[in-house]
Amino acid sequence: MTTFIVIFTSLVSILAFSRTELFYKLQFNPYQVYHRKQYYRFLTHALLHADWVHLFINMLVLFSFGMAVEHYFQQLEMEGLISNPRLTYIFLYIGAIVVSTLSTLAKHKDHQWYNSVGASGGVSAVIFTSIFFAPWQNLLLYAIIPVPGIIFGVLYLAYSHYMSKKSSDNINHDAHFIGAVYGLVFPLLIDPGLLGRFLEQLFRV
Repeated sequence: MTTFIVIFTSLVSILAFSRTELFYKLQFNPYQVYHRKQYYRFLTHALLHADWVHLFINMLVLFSFGMAVEHYFQQLEMEGLISNPRLTYIFLYIGAIVVSTLSTLAKHKDHQWYNSVGASGGVSAVIFTSIFFAPWQNLLLYAIIPVPGIIFGVLYLAYSHYMSKKSSDNINHDAHFIGAVYGLVFPLLIDPGLLGRFLEQLFRV
């Protein structure tokens, strides 16, 4: 499933790089969603990226952590906690994309020129679901510095919250923050009992 999402997203993003009309039609514009009921933008904006670097980083991270999450969901299937790992993964990814844009809609529904693109909400959710199942597994910060997942998670949430309040750039930090929280909570929607497993691993240092 991760591989399919990466390939499909990459193809649409690359196509939209050279087609302004397509890019405009698919990006998340809260004004168009709220006032013209173009609800499809909740999903389609995640198929677009601002440039090649944005696309490459998001898809690389998604592929790396997505494959791990698929493995964890397969384990949950063997334990009888879920019946369809692929469908569960879709709920995680697409659910995060939608939920992570709700605050953006509320903030900018009357701002006609505000736009947002990227799969960061979904990617953040996948990262944090991975952290839930393996909190002390090292992540590579800047692809070089090893940082335990739970430490990275705390820093990531703090940074996203700070930058959201500061509003000094054009990055949708709200989507990053909300997507991350959604990904961390998602396993508990599957089975609240998984909290015990998370805490057990968290304090097993």
